[in-house]
Amino acid sequence: MPRPKPDPFAHEICRGFYADILHFLRKRMDNANDAADMTQDVFTQWLGYRDRAQVEQPRAFLFQMARNLLSDHWRRQKVRHSVLDEQAQASEQTPADTSSDPLKHAQQQQRLEQLKLVLAELSPRRREALMLHRFEGLTQAQISARMGISVSMVEKHIAAALLHCKQRLDSDNGMEQPE
Repeated sequence: MPRPKPDPFAHEICRGFYADILHFLRKRMDNANDAADMTQDVFTQWLGYRDRAQVEQPRAFLFQMARNLLSDHWRRQKVRHSVLDEQAQASEQTPADTSSDPLKHAQQQQRLEQLKLVLAELSPRRREALMLHRFEGLTQAQISARMGISVSMVEKHIAAALLHCKQRLDSDNGMEQPE
């Protein structure tokens, strides 16, 4: 397959606005590495955008892409924190020893079976990222290295997997999800 010819316009845009986008994201994020990853994502999207030659104001277009990615990032963070808060509350409320109460033990086993089914619904990559993070205790950077993907992609996989699990388990238990 022939290699596509480089687009000098697209690369000139990347060189010209990279520092501006990186600065914009660093001011709005608490982690410089995440800002750098997100900047890379902006330009990856830009280079993959088919109609970029028709974009009249590439700087404004790139900043809008950055704002959209930032919005997605904060939405994932919010979901992640709400799930972690719920897990912390549940662990405080759940007694450590359920062996003395057969009903609680049966409920716990049923919940584990539900969780197995919900995890099986995830794509293999999302399931792997979640399992490495939750059950093996790996950091996102370690998962990134092991899976050969960016830390940003690991975050996306974990956040999407947690959201899916929460929604499915809540719906299976009769809880309505706000939209």
